[in-house]
Amino acid sequence: MNPGSRSRRDIGVLMGFLVAALLLAGVVSYYASGDPDGLNKVAIDKQFASSEQPHDLDDSPLAGYATTGVDDERFSGGLAGVIGVAVTLVVAGGVALLIRRREPQETRPGATSGPSA
Repeated sequence: MNPGSRSRRDIGVLMGFLVAALLLAGVVSYYASGDPDGLNKVAIDKQFASSEQPHDLDDSPLAGYATTGVDDERFSGGLAGVIGVAVTLVVAGGVALLIRRREPQETRPGATSGPSA
């Protein structure tokens, strides 16, 4: 297998995952359950939900799985999901690049340790 075809295949797989993540975050998330999540459900069941206090980030642009300033509830939630996916991918990609650059050349797959005799 030549190196170019592997690279193209890897990019194709990554693009497939990206499209799937964006569809899940932007479209399918609208159909998620409106019931309280696990922590909220326990707080309600154990009767300490009334002690909830505002969080410092309640006024942030993506608080509450919605986008501030977008009136359409469906679009607001989808946009917040897409932004979340994009930020996560950028951070994860940056960390991966930093790790790859710091990794010694000899341990990288396909790296040569020097001229062969």
